Amino acid sequence: MLDQAKMLMQVKKLQKELAKTIVEVEAGDGAVIVQITGEQKLKKITIDPDQVDLDDIHELETWVEEAVKQAIVESQQLAADKMKPMMGQLGNLGL
Repeated sequence: MLDQAKMLMQVKKLQKELAKTIVEVEAGDGAVIVQITGEQKLKKITIDPDQVDLDDIHELETWVEEAVKQAIVESQQLAADKMKPMMGQLGNLGL
């Protein structure tokens, strides 16, 4: 029972860390910047108007899509890397 309580505390601490951790990804040579937390919550999308051709909105849409997808992948990898040490402990608890 004590091991489970300790594990729960570690999980909550990890969740707080992930919530505070920001992953930032650029696309279009910095035209689009996406920030997402380690919990995969979108924080901010920045678009540099000097690098955007309003006659080619499709290009901007592509950059935004690429940056969001990459930010999600990187935040998922971050969470997985932080969870690895805990996965062995879950096995020790019979889970």
